[in-house]
Amino acid sequence: MLVITADDYGKNHQATDNILQCYRDDRITSASAMVFMVDSERAASSASGIDLEIGLHMNYTLPFTARNTPSKLREQQNRLVSYLTKHRLSLVLYNPFLTDAFNFVFFSQMEEFLRLYSRFPDFYNGHNHLHLCANMLASDRLPKGARLRRTYTFERGEKGGFNRLYRRILNFYISRRFISTTTFFSIDPVQNYERLKKIITRADKEDVEIGVHPENDEEKGFLLGDQFLALIKSVPRGPFLSLPAR
Repeated sequence: MLVITADDYGKNHQATDNILQCYRDDRITSASAMVFMVDSERAASSASGIDLEIGLHMNYTLPFTARNTPSKLREQQNRLVSYLTKHRLSLVLYNPFLTDAFNFVFFSQMEEFLRLYSRFPDFYNGHNHLHLCANMLASDRLPKGARLRRTYTFERGEKGGFNRLYRRILNFYISRRFISTTTFFSIDPVQNYERLKKIITRADKEDVEIGVHPENDEEKGFLLGDQFLALIKSVPRGPFLSLPAR
């Protein structure tokens, strides 16, 4: 099965409108929503009454742009930005001194999602994939059995040995604790047709997620084009909620 997830729903007007257009044209199965952003309120209202699967796109580093963003939330996020963007090892090392900040930023976003959508997220992922940093995965913030995006899938030779080993360990942990697809890829670069064809063909035998960003005009054009439609029409598609519980 192929899951096509559009990220950044509610980030701004363009992201929201382009995602909705892709949904109406049956080019995506799911969207991950950002809260405390300039278009979060309108995005939630637009999603009411339609059958679009909505997850939470956790945000730890991109500045919140909504006027109703609490000052304490901005302060705690700034603490996380200073740590998470300082060094690449910040993603794999647990920092016990930031436990309260992670708790506040995560649960503030969860509460806002509940306020906007009147339900829990259908699945979870994160801006810049920071939902998979050590401070998130080593906690109990995400409920066991939740549907969660795994880390990128790379073939042999695409990344170094240590990088692939780390991702293999990370995905093993995710598969034991959460519900996820078998593999995850970015649609970018959209110009590489043969790569996308190989990725989408895998959906005949395994559960594949493709992450897309229709806010980007090039990606939007490709998603709505005949070439992409020809690629996806022959494989089964479905949302995260169609993934079997493990």
